[in-house]
Amino acid sequence: MSKIGAAVIAILLVSVNPAFSRSYLLYLESQGVGGYSTEKDEAIYYSMNPVDVMQKPSVGFDYLQRFSSETGDWGSLAIQMRLAYNEAYRETGEEQFQVQLYNAFFKYKAGVADLWAGHNRIAFGLASYLDSHALLLQPLAMYGYGYDRDWGVGAVRDFDWGNISLSYSTGTGMPLDIDGNYLISARASYGVLSRDNYTTGVSVAYGKPMETMGYERIMPEPNQTFLAGVDVAYFWNNIENRFEAAAGEKMEEDTYAFLWRIGINLLDEDRLKLEAQPVYWKSGEEWLYEVSAGVSYKLTSDITLRGMYTYDGAMYDSRVVFQIYWYYKLL
Repeated sequence: MSKIGAAVIAILLVSVNPAFSRSYLLYLESQGVGGYSTEKDEAIYYSMNPVDVMQKPSVGFDYLQRFSSETGDWGSLAIQMRLAYNEAYRETGEEQFQVQLYNAFFKYKAGVADLWAGHNRIAFGLASYLDSHALLLQPLAMYGYGYDRDWGVGAVRDFDWGNISLSYSTGTGMPLDIDGNYLISARASYGVLSRDNYTTGVSVAYGKPMETMGYERIMPEPNQTFLAGVDVAYFWNNIENRFEAAAGEKMEEDTYAFLWRIGINLLDEDRLKLEAQPVYWKSGEEWLYEVSAGVSYKLTSDITLRGMYTYDGAMYDSRVVFQIYWYYKLL
């Protein structure tokens, strides 16, 4: 991972030379994350799992470079990464700070579609268009149904009625690991959320992905996987509803998952948001569930305060997590 991080930083330094000074954005970000787990009976410094990437104390940047000609934009380069504190390695004696690479892709506007290559969102479920990079509540991708980001290539075509997206990726999520693994995904949606206040999508994914959590392999070999999913987002006045379901086969077992997130925006400019989210999924012969409630408050244009309570039915664990998140436009 250190080699990838060094390569990304080198690309960034080259990109911000004066020749590109008119067409790039650079944001700095940092977050403090801490809470308490009843199952561990101690303070924790993560939101979901100590091995996973969401969310941990970290510092990082978000960089976007646009490439243009006389006829308009023809491409873009996106790089987003953090240096995070990894509590999971505290007792093993390993390096406790970890480079986490999120966006690292180039997108080319080919006319018929936007084509991308690198580390990006794949064409499956809510995670294909909902940016959860900074959020405490997460979609099904973080429960093993898809990926928040994955290494590969893809294409997206927007229409007046919605869009169609395809992707071919490694099926590894955060790490770049090639060992006979792959994942083919496709999604078609109806409705443009920013215009119509609703969108609904149907997704399929097939391949032999690698079971990972964060940058760690969970299973030694890739596993045959087939998933079909549906996702819905509907905004009405100050109320937001998001629903996601997936069904299929993973690790030679039937699997199902359901998620519903409801939120209400309050105060001027929607500075305060209250949310609730139940998640149910079947792993092997066992049905698992988590129930969460969250609050988010925009203290300033750059600083957001978040809090979350989650009950994990499998671990009989109640977690309370607080986050302060800073996202500042530098250039």
